[in-house]
Amino acid sequence: RSQMLDAACGRGRHSRILAEMQFDVTGIDLSFKSIEYAKQLARKDSLQEKDNLHFYQHDIRLPFWINYFDYAFNFFTSFGYFATRREHDDAMRTITASLRSRGIFVIDYLNVHYAEDHLVHNEMKNIDGTTYEIVRWDDETHFYKKIIVHDASLVMPEEYTEVVAKFSLGDFTDMLSFQNMQVIEVFGDYKLHPYDVRKTPRLIIVAKKKGNDHTDEKKRLYSDGRREDALS
Repeated sequence: RSQMLDAACGRGRHSRILAEMQFDVTGIDLSFKSIEYAKQLARKDSLQEKDNLHFYQHDIRLPFWINYFDYAFNFFTSFGYFATRREHDDAMRTITASLRSRGIFVIDYLNVHYAEDHLVHNEMKNIDGTTYEIVRWDDETHFYKKIIVHDASLVMPEEYTEVVAKFSLGDFTDMLSFQNMQVIEVFGDYKLHPYDVRKTPRLIIVAKKKGNDHTDEKKRLYSDGRREDALS
């Protein structure tokens, strides 16, 4: 049974779908609350009882399991939120190092050029009586989204700002190549049409790990200090 990593899994929606398809799935996310929620949903669906769905709170900038997974996924722009390029390189290293030799990594990101051309600067949404005011803008290196929440239960509106790096296909190719990964397919949407720099909304990259596995000693590296073999 193939071993799969859902990196930055959030509440585990994609992890659960893969587990229901009988793959052995591990989901990791920085948010403790998201992981606890993912575990609750898995228990509700009786997925964890089958022992093929596992969730851990983990910072993907730090090492995780080495040479363990056949496939790794990073879905729906769950990348690009760190402050520096080095942190993104660290996250890429964690994900790719977790793959066995010839393992596959799929990263689903926004198409920067399409997003620039189709940026909706102002938007209002009303959901269950709560109004969300959304303001978007960009500069040369990042997209910004400010969400202002208006609700009768709030003394003052709450504000949240998201920042996403403008990583192009070339940027990802460089990052992956540095981690001994080769880009083998690039798609432009969820129907897997070919990527077009201006016409397709997504940048979905499929990359394959080159070379041999790390040494047996490196296979034993766990982020929490355990020393038993990750493959046992």
